[in-house]
Amino acid sequence: MNTISHMAQRGDTLRRIALQYGVAHAALVAVNPQRGESEPLVQGELVHIPVRLPRRYVVQQGDTTESLAAKLGCGEARLRELNACLTEGQPEAGQVLEVPGPHADRIVQVEAEYGPAQTAADLQRLKRAFPFITVTTIGRSVMGKPIYAARIGEGAFRWQVNAACHANEWITSALLMRFLEDYGRACRRRGAIGGKDAAALFRKCTLWAVPMLNPDGVELVQEGAPPSHPFYRELNAWNRGSASYRRWKANVRGVDLNDQFPAHWEEERQRRRIHEPGPRDYGGSAPLTEPEARAIADFTEMMDFHAVLALHTQGEEIYWNYRGCEPPEARHWADRLGHASGYRPVELTGSDAGFKDWFIERYRRPGFTVEAGFGHNPLAPESFDDVYDEWLRLMTEALDLPS
Repeated sequence: MNTISHMAQRGDTLRRIALQYGVAHAALVAVNPQRGESEPLVQGELVHIPVRLPRRYVVQQGDTTESLAAKLGCGEARLRELNACLTEGQPEAGQVLEVPGPHADRIVQVEAEYGPAQTAADLQRLKRAFPFITVTTIGRSVMGKPIYAARIGEGAFRWQVNAACHANEWITSALLMRFLEDYGRACRRRGAIGGKDAAALFRKCTLWAVPMLNPDGVELVQEGAPPSHPFYRELNAWNRGSASYRRWKANVRGVDLNDQFPAHWEEERQRRRIHEPGPRDYGGSAPLTEPEARAIADFTEMMDFHAVLALHTQGEEIYWNYRGCEPPEARHWADRLGHASGYRPVELTGSDAGFKDWFIERYRRPGFTVEAGFGHNPLAPESFDDVYDEWLRLMTEALDLPS
């Protein structure tokens, strides 16, 4: 097999390189047997790239750019961009055209790891594509990365959904971002999403989405901690010298953000029996010490949300209660979400200090933790489509819940 070489840059992973060159991830792994798949790339490392021949199509009699776009599963603009012969008019029978890859017109692409840079760039694309989506910053991470929130809808009922609280659950960011894209498309064409009228949902609810609460941790899981990382020595010690951070759930200071909220925090700390930073389950020296947890708490207080949902992976379960503080409708809502998605509503006990725990106890309003998908974290991008189908049905049902 013929190959070319790529010199790894900061932020590269094997999956991102595969996406950049339009080759299968499995093919890239196969031609680089010298390295472990889960080991982070070192800046400057050479990666072999299998040469990929472009897909081509011979124009048939009667083909138009519109019919070709529908037949090939791409947009007319992308088809013209790849084929200069189409810029002046319609194709002619016998012409050979280059075919765009699948999902070429998608804004949110999930063939590779979805990190802070992808989230930031895609939020800007969503704003341009759908001017009724607004984006703001609600705070910054330990390392100064912005924590974004996006708004869609104009209804009186205010929902908040947040994702990627746990670093190795980064696929939740992509799930939430893809929903924003599909919801935006449905609103723009005045169509349906998840079998429900998008315009009606838009009028009923205002949705605030926080797609990546823990950007430092996500970056750590995906790219590792090179010696130049400002927390390299501490992270290396907390991770027991391993270069792989696939198990890492915490933020970059080794604090588990979902054990950071003032809802019987001390009891959770005693239950965990973890009193120092590490990959998971350390709740910090006190509640809300971490800027990411403080940002989402302050945002929640400022916006006075009527309901919240924290998106995690994995287990296909919905947690809806907290110490009897949940409102009467919470169980019914959880049942409806479960029926829509196929997930199992669970009455959870013996767990404290989470975001939805704090919200329910403080506001006595509906709060949910959804464990999407099934498998081992981080869930692979190959699982995205199946998990997204469930998530789409759950989210559209959530927006339809308020009376």
